[in-house]
Amino acid sequence: MRQAVVAALLLTSLCQTPALAAEAASGTATPLIPREAIFGNPARSVGRISPDGRWLSWLAPKDGVLNIWVAPADNPSQARAVSAEKTRPIRFYYWSPDSAQVLYNMDDGGDENFKLHSVNVHTGQHRVLTPFPKVRNRVVGISPQVTDRILVGLNHRDPRWHDVYSIDLKTGALTLVQQNDGYADFIADRNLNLRLAAKARDDGGTDYHRIMGGAIEPKPFLSVGLEDSLTTLPLGFNADGKTLYWMMSSGRDKAALVAQDMTSGKQTILGQSDRADVSDVLADPKTGEMQAYAVNYLETQWTALAPKIAPDIAFLQEKLNGEIEVTSRTLADDRWMVSASPTDAPPATYLYDRQARVLTRLFSTLPQLEAAPLVDMHSVEMRSRDGLTLTGYVSLPPGSDADGNARPDRPVPMVLLVHGGPWGRDTSGFTRLHQWLANRGYAVLSVNFRGSTGFGKSFISAGDLEWGGKMHDDLIDAVDWAIGQGIAAKDKVAIMGGSYGGYATLVGMTFTPERFACGVDIVGPSNLFTLLETIPPYWEALRRQFYRRMGDPTTEEGRALLRDRSPLFRVDAIKRPLLIGQGANDPRVNVRESDQIVAAMTAKNIPVTYALYPDEGHGFARPENNIAFMAIAENFLQPCLGGRAEPIGAALKGSSVRIQEGAAHVPGLEAAVAASAASTPPAAE
Repeated sequence: MRQAVVAALLLTSLCQTPALAAEAASGTATPLIPREAIFGNPARSVGRISPDGRWLSWLAPKDGVLNIWVAPADNPSQARAVSAEKTRPIRFYYWSPDSAQVLYNMDDGGDENFKLHSVNVHTGQHRVLTPFPKVRNRVVGISPQVTDRILVGLNHRDPRWHDVYSIDLKTGALTLVQQNDGYADFIADRNLNLRLAAKARDDGGTDYHRIMGGAIEPKPFLSVGLEDSLTTLPLGFNADGKTLYWMMSSGRDKAALVAQDMTSGKQTILGQSDRADVSDVLADPKTGEMQAYAVNYLETQWTALAPKIAPDIAFLQEKLNGEIEVTSRTLADDRWMVSASPTDAPPATYLYDRQARVLTRLFSTLPQLEAAPLVDMHSVEMRSRDGLTLTGYVSLPPGSDADGNARPDRPVPMVLLVHGGPWGRDTSGFTRLHQWLANRGYAVLSVNFRGSTGFGKSFISAGDLEWGGKMHDDLIDAVDWAIGQGIAAKDKVAIMGGSYGGYATLVGMTFTPERFACGVDIVGPSNLFTLLETIPPYWEALRRQFYRRMGDPTTEEGRALLRDRSPLFRVDAIKRPLLIGQGANDPRVNVRESDQIVAAMTAKNIPVTYALYPDEGHGFARPENNIAFMAIAENFLQPCLGGRAEPIGAALKGSSVRIQEGAAHVPGLEAAVAASAASTPPAAE
């Protein structure tokens, strides 16, 4: 029996590292977690409680596609699906303020032209509230004080700008509230009156104009420059509309929670940290008054502002592990829906009764992983070559750290996993990619390089004009740190990421081709010129900021910089295996970004594997497509790094994936493509 187990493990681990091979020989190798268990549909996720407290809701599969389910709050076992999407999963939804409907967005094949849908939880009536083709809606205002309507922005008149409409939630009628002639955004108070208009400045900053009596004042009420543009954001008004709350960095480096008097303009700091920006807040559902704020340096720490909520914050932090988020609250504020995301267990959702101070566990997002050999994620700090402190997160292969010191007993292969944005960040908590890669035998390192958000405006600004420059230096410094710490084997480091992380992968393969054994690029731009040419029209307000932070294509100096930092023009330098995944309908990183670098590589006979998904956009929403890509990726990484892989097998079945180039470079991919084609019925003529 033991010999059979070892043989089975070896069949799925053709190129194991010496440590993993030794484990297999002794019969103690950690079982491979099936890809479908990690990347398939969650059993339930995104829990909400309705404002009136009568209903619980969540996303769960219906006929294999994530839909909205609703259950009586006093009887969750009576849940029923109220939406009926057949192809693309619903990924986010929310309750109408009258608790009678759930609202959600759906696009077409990842094109991000979202239509707003509503479903009446009593009658089951489904309505498309914004049924316009090639139009993107975005919510401008929802208020518990106005229960019969909401405000949305629609860009059907001019694709660059969203006019503001009121939608009657009972009839679906649309009424124009504000035509938009060049404003980035509008902010409404809790009576759904527009009170503030944001306008992009030529320097990449933002002017905020008060709206008085329906008219936009010509003189800005508040102005911020480029340096504050990503760390200043209006959060909402209190109930009487006299106070506006901000996340604001003006006059300081780290964004603070600020209250501003709308008449005098006086600002009062409510909460701040010298380590990181304010990252989240809790506001009273009825009054809108700020009650607590969070700061996330390495992990999230909550601080209560209101005495009545302090015991609740303390209770939740004592009882729950990992990253804690209050996802919804009743209007009476007697019950909360809370999620907790540990680093070494799947996230779980709880119903919290404040009066009784009782937590009821409702569900695990991925119960199939609760008994799986998951690993911890370690928070780390390191220094860049020019003295910046970089934060990051490391996960190690199971069984590699016998003494538990957050370092493997010997260096192991490593994947540098680069976040997107770049104006985003990595955080602590359960991460599917970390768990998957660690289970396959790799250390995983995620690092918040300069330009990442959350660590103050100077840290963001340190990344200006440094795409492929000092931002990439930080990634190389992180790899050197991992090698110096005995985590990574120097010749066995891969780079992988999506969006900006995909760009960083291409930079790694072209700018520093000797440093990485291979790379996995997901929807990454290859040419910064064409990236800026094809940004969606509704990002027009951000254009000047992109130019200031990336390089200005309207100037000779900017054009030279953009060309110099574009991997497309350095394909001759590629020496190591490269895998590219792309959604054909991506509105952010146009499919041309992948097409052109693949064409340039094939023209020079440089091997590349290219997986294209005709029904996806910026990333892979359908689990069938996600599973298929990860099957390709782990079998691509295995001969490169020497880890383990679950054979591709039938993983392409049900996926739209088309291998445009290089199937022969990934073990088992040609056979999987042939098997998938053979199992697909011919199209009707």
